[in-house]
Amino acid sequence: MTEGKKKIALVTGANSGIGLELTKKLIENDWEVVALIRSGFPEEEQELQQKIHQRIIRIYRTDLSDFTKLKSALEQIKELEPKLDALFNNAGGSFPELLFLPQGRELHYEVQTVVPYIITMELLVLLKKGSPGIVIQTSSDAFRFRKTFEPEELAKPKKFQKLTGPYTSTKLAITLWTHALAPKLKKEGITIISVDPGNNNTMRKGRNGGLPLLIQPFIRFFGPHPSVGAGRLFAGLERSPEDAGLYFSKGKAIEYKFKQHASQVLFQVGTIYEKEFVPL
Repeated sequence: MTEGKKKIALVTGANSGIGLELTKKLIENDWEVVALIRSGFPEEEQELQQKIHQRIIRIYRTDLSDFTKLKSALEQIKELEPKLDALFNNAGGSFPELLFLPQGRELHYEVQTVVPYIITMELLVLLKKGSPGIVIQTSSDAFRFRKTFEPEELAKPKKFQKLTGPYTSTKLAITLWTHALAPKLKKEGITIISVDPGNNNTMRKGRNGGLPLLIQPFIRFFGPHPSVGAGRLFAGLERSPEDAGLYFSKGKAIEYKFKQHASQVLFQVGTIYEKEFVPL
């Protein structure tokens, strides 16, 4: 293909787990990948290292929880990339404890709910040049087991539970603001959806993250390879504007609770963006 004809996808967390497998799948299907990551791609992934050398994969390094560094990386992307046909807000994970950032908010909320909104807003200019632009959010079916949801506690949770605590509440939160924002983006020609990649085995040696001890052996021995989750995210590219705002699990649009809080969550992340990120 000639320069500028290939489709371009930005993937956060592109260098490990589901993001790494998604990057491979995109490359296999003749996409170029803009990788927004903190550390590099594994050296043993020689084919990907070759694609980096060929600039088919282009790396922009940042710490997603540091707004100053994130702003710098996003400015570079806007300056150097011609367009984005897809944005995968994929980075995140289940952390082993409550971790509060200098800006006062909890890490799960910042990385899995707030930052995807910032990235989406900042890169709208490139997505509008896509053909057509689509945003795919990595969600989780784990939130469907939640009995309560308090939007005002997202930034400062009162208690911590592995997997079922801040991890699920913030995955629900991104799914909610996706639902609330979708009509506005649809008018601008951009489709936004959220997708559950499933319980993939993304455990790394010496790092079990925030998985409860009882679940770890099950995920290690029975959890599907991250390529399964990557395939589900990749399939989201086939969704049409009629699917805007929907949440997909195993290829089907699924209903979920707490939609009455969608506009409040959107207001919260929008306020952080406008008051803290934009003035930087």
